[in-house]
Amino acid sequence: MMGIRDEPVAGNRSIRFEDGDAYERTMSPWSLLAGDPFIDWLATPGGLRWLDVGCGTGAFTELVLQRCAPVETQGIDPQEEQLAVARARLGARGAAFLRGDAMALPFGRHRFDAAVMALVIFFVTDPARGIAEMARVVRPGGLVAAYAWDLLGGGFPFDPIWEEIRAAGFKPVLPPNAHAGELDALCDLWTGAGLEAVQTRQIMVERIFSTFEDYWATSTSTITGSVRPALDAMTADERVRLKARVSARLPADSMGCVTHRARANAVKGRVPI
Repeated sequence: MMGIRDEPVAGNRSIRFEDGDAYERTMSPWSLLAGDPFIDWLATPGGLRWLDVGCGTGAFTELVLQRCAPVETQGIDPQEEQLAVARARLGARGAAFLRGDAMALPFGRHRFDAAVMALVIFFVTDPARGIAEMARVVRPGGLVAAYAWDLLGGGFPFDPIWEEIRAAGFKPVLPPNAHAGELDALCDLWTGAGLEAVQTRQIMVERIFSTFEDYWATSTSTITGSVRPALDAMTADERVRLKARVSARLPADSMGCVTHRARANAVKGRVPI
């Protein structure tokens, strides 16, 4: 499948997630699918102090609590709409959620044992500064890690819709630093921040939808994200044609189910001792 190569769109079409509940239905299941193998790969011991940068609705924070036996877990995000969902998440009880900026973390040096970004780095205005901040608040020898959808290589969960949006002459809205999620870029960011033992990998996931209508409804939610602005700019007939073309890309099995695969790029490194 061809990857998206359009540039980010500035102005009022920038990506925002102002409906935390809609984001939870749309993206959190994908985040969890990629988050499980990511945590396996990190292979951390229990008893660590964790920071989830760009925690959103707390889906990955919940995974940390369930899988990593932390002694402390904090999440930080700039949007209160997302944090409200995170604070109400039953599986994330015990975590603290704060509003803040990834490029100016409100913590002192060496405060945590591990800091992670889950599907966030391409939204950070200055990714290098964000990674430097993560390294600052993690103790020597501690872990700094991230995973991000392979947006430019066709790995995004909504890539079939993106491709047909482009074919129809519209531009999907990309995050401001879509290139930051590529494997080479992640490696360069981690080494540029002075982190050691840097490793990268790809994570393949798949999600089964009960019908194509299920995939379509889930992927074209009312959140102001990468798909919705282009759909809103189309006429009703254009949307009908777009939906038919996307359906042709995602054939159903004998039970009517649709399976779609996505791919994330991951990186990890250690703060020098």
